[in-house]
Amino acid sequence: MTTAIKIYNQKGEVKGEMELPKFLQVEWSPLLVKQVVDSIVANSRQVIANTKGRGEVSGGGRKPWKQKGTGRARQGSIRSPIWKGGGVTFGPKKERNFSKKINKKMMKKALIVVLARKAKDGELKLVESFELASSKTKAVSGMIKNITGGKSALLLIDKANKNANLATRNLINVRNLIPENLNAFELMNRKNILMDVKTLEKYGK
Repeated sequence: MTTAIKIYNQKGEVKGEMELPKFLQVEWSPLLVKQVVDSIVANSRQVIANTKGRGEVSGGGRKPWKQKGTGRARQGSIRSPIWKGGGVTFGPKKERNFSKKINKKMMKKALIVVLARKAKDGELKLVESFELASSKTKAVSGMIKNITGGKSALLLIDKANKNANLATRNLINVRNLIPENLNAFELMNRKNILMDVKTLEKYGK
């Protein structure tokens, strides 16, 4: 584990080091992180599956055949669940709610804990500047490869930086977020995290 965070330029050259900020000198808390990540995943879940019961399907206003004398089993409606095209018994409903409440303090604490773990494991990379001369995808992919040695990364770029934001749109393995939208789940989902010094200092406030 490291006690300092390296600062890189866009060519991947180490330009300096930053001592681990005091707010990142915290212990790893797996239970807190799991609770927060589970709540984020649950709150982002969309309820798509929806079935109709026998009272919601169309058709079947009258009895299919008379009660007695046909030799067949008695039936009251073709909307019965035992009929093809009938209602579904105990099927999923779109009214289901999977959301979980989580406190803001816990969300922020989990973010700091994961950020600290990333910094200590050397997976948090500080970049001097994300300013690009053009919005070409090749410029950002080259920068990520120079700094991380791979193609996958989470970039925290201010929304005012138009060139950098446009350049990352077509990169499959690159996730681009504005700093305000960062959470523990996004951090856990990527190995390498790239941000500038100003962005890191924001999380300590």
